[in-house]
Amino acid sequence: MIVRADPKLLEIVALSLRVSLSAVLVATLLALPFGAALAVTRFAGRQALIVVFNALLGLPAVVVGLSVYLLLSRAGPLGEFGLLFTPTAMVVAQAVLVFPLLAALAQQAVADAWSEHAEQLRSLGAGPVASVLALLHDLRFSLVTIVLAAFGRAIAEVGAVMIVGGNIDGVTRVMTTAIALETSKGDLPLALGLGIVLLVLVLLLNIAAHFLREWALRRHA
Repeated sequence: MIVRADPKLLEIVALSLRVSLSAVLVATLLALPFGAALAVTRFAGRQALIVVFNALLGLPAVVVGLSVYLLLSRAGPLGEFGLLFTPTAMVVAQAVLVFPLLAALAQQAVADAWSEHAEQLRSLGAGPVASVLALLHDLRFSLVTIVLAAFGRAIAEVGAVMIVGGNIDGVTRVMTTAIALETSKGDLPLALGLGIVLLVLVLLLNIAAHFLREWALRRHA
């Protein structure tokens, strides 16, 4: 099925990539500035907020799925938009799932850089916004590896997208939900094909993160 580019397999893979890439993009645009700002600013309750985001690194996907389901269901506050059981709902669920990961890791990376460069930035007259932008730019290669890790978690996730997407054939069926369904139905060729594609994608992500990290270290040296 992989070699002959089976249309059904390609459709599922394409939807998986579209959903996960969209979710990670949305979460990245929100989480990286938030995590960086959390690292360089001081306010009441900051440490508690950092602890909360670190704890959310282990946030169960099914809890995210349930929360988004209640938010988007017909009786929920956003039910009038009819987003439940659509790819948009899956994007929202995955974005919520990876947001704490991106924010917590970005906060830690920027906090380490801030402790090293804070005096220099202050001496140059950089305010909080300028400091955040400068540190994000300086850490861009490290942050890319964080984003790749978030994408790996998003595309390999099954619980949340199954709850809010419904695993509808041709509409919301992604690789992980299709593997679960096809295995339960006994359709092992499609499940194995999708499993191989998913493993290759995760492997490529880890290879990319490794070489990017090595290249960044050599460049810094």
